[in-house]
Amino acid sequence: MSASPRSRSWTIWLPLALFLAFIALVAIGLFRPADRNVASTLIERPLPEFVLPGSLPGTPGLRSAELKDGRPRLLNIFASWCIPCRVEAPQLAELKRSGAIVEGISVRDRPEAVQAFLAEHGNPFTRIGADNAGSVQLALGSSGVPETYVIDGRGRIRYQHIGEIRPEHVAMLLGKLEAAR
Repeated sequence: MSASPRSRSWTIWLPLALFLAFIALVAIGLFRPADRNVASTLIERPLPEFVLPGSLPGTPGLRSAELKDGRPRLLNIFASWCIPCRVEAPQLAELKRSGAIVEGISVRDRPEAVQAFLAEHGNPFTRIGADNAGSVQLALGSSGVPETYVIDGRGRIRYQHIGEIRPEHVAMLLGKLEAAR
């Protein structure tokens, strides 16, 4: 028994319809790419507990308990090998000059590399903890370096800035710090 001419004509167009649907999906993906930033789920929640050794020999480390002293601050995740971290260094210095407390966490870095980085780009940090395994970075929900968090005086994450801080971000971050008081 053979198929009717009407059912055969429909099956002839099926591959073309599937191909056009595939092209439409690809076009949608090209013109509306997905947001690849991974925002922390800890916004408005307390910092995870951590104790990090000092990133430089003879310097104090960083503990989450120290970030609950009633003063808002910035917590910057950085690395000496990170090119965007070099770009944001002048803005971190400006934030410090404007009265911001800036704490640092160096990720997967060597002390001599961190020391050379700070010698070249300045040291805006009050303390720098060494996160050699990247475990604190992951616990914070950080998707890479650099990232900066606004921490309120109770140790709660109030804002996450993904990527380098550019000159146009300084006033916004100062405003976020003020709002975190």
